[in-house]
Amino acid sequence: MMQFYKKRDFGSFISDSFAFFKLYGKNYFKNYILINGLLLILMVAIFIFGFKELFSTMFGSTMSGQANYLDSYFEDNLGMLIGVGTLTFLLFIVLMIINYLYPVFYMKRVAQGSTKVKTDEIFSDLKNNLGRIGILCLGMTFLVTPLALIVIGISYVLILIFIGVLLIMLVYPTVFNVVTFLMFDYFNTQRGFFESLSYAMRAQFSYANGREKSPYWKYWGASLIIFIIMYVITTIFTMIPMFFFYGSLLTAPSSAQYEENPFSGTFGILFFVMYGVSMLVSLLLSNLMYVNAGLMYYDSRTDLHQKVELAEIDTIGLNE
Repeated sequence: MMQFYKKRDFGSFISDSFAFFKLYGKNYFKNYILINGLLLILMVAIFIFGFKELFSTMFGSTMSGQANYLDSYFEDNLGMLIGVGTLTFLLFIVLMIINYLYPVFYMKRVAQGSTKVKTDEIFSDLKNNLGRIGILCLGMTFLVTPLALIVIGISYVLILIFIGVLLIMLVYPTVFNVVTFLMFDYFNTQRGFFESLSYAMRAQFSYANGREKSPYWKYWGASLIIFIIMYVITTIFTMIPMFFFYGSLLTAPSSAQYEENPFSGTFGILFFVMYGVSMLVSLLLSNLMYVNAGLMYYDSRTDLHQKVELAEIDTIGLNE
């Protein structure tokens, strides 16, 4: 059983993130699939068939020089496009909410001593916190996200000079950590949204007791390493469809239909299926980021470290 409320160094965040999945991975992903499975299937299905149709139309009209055809397509299918777009947006929002909060509620239960979390327990946590989830979504939508986009946007603009690259490397992991700390603190305490947001920002730079050195660099470094690991893996999966695409252009037999629209037929379905798989892999791997940030949050809660250690000593005494 893993101890959550304890001090960790930079290396421990990385190793313990993988150790978490070694200990709880089977149960974690079983519940994850049961809760998110239907949403994931719907999202991938919409992506494969919806985007295949859209890209086929765009690519086909461009290759054949029929610019007006694309305008006509949008006019004739405006209702369908709006409906599919709205459905996709709503599914994406629900999926993201569950995807972000599932690690929070799962780790909370495991940190409280549960060794095998049940699916209905996670559903119960989501149901019992609907009001707080609503407040969190409003705060994220109208406050945190706009501010984060402004900060990240300024960093991207500054890429024109070299300092922007360094800023992006500093800002992105920090913003991610603040947002994740906010969610963990909001659902692990009785604090309000603004109190948890304040704690999430302060916790990046100092421990609550004020007697220890800043944890910023170990939090930032651990997140950056996890981002790099994820980027390498997801890039591999993303590049596979592109290799198929360019390979087919070079080796496929010449035909008027193929030259006008290489996304048609079996290849088009295969191409977007591969991209659908890469999207699933990216969503699954994102759990590594959230668990890593969750361990940082428990590291920051020095007010609970001693209580947990004393409770464990009492438990050992009772067992003896």
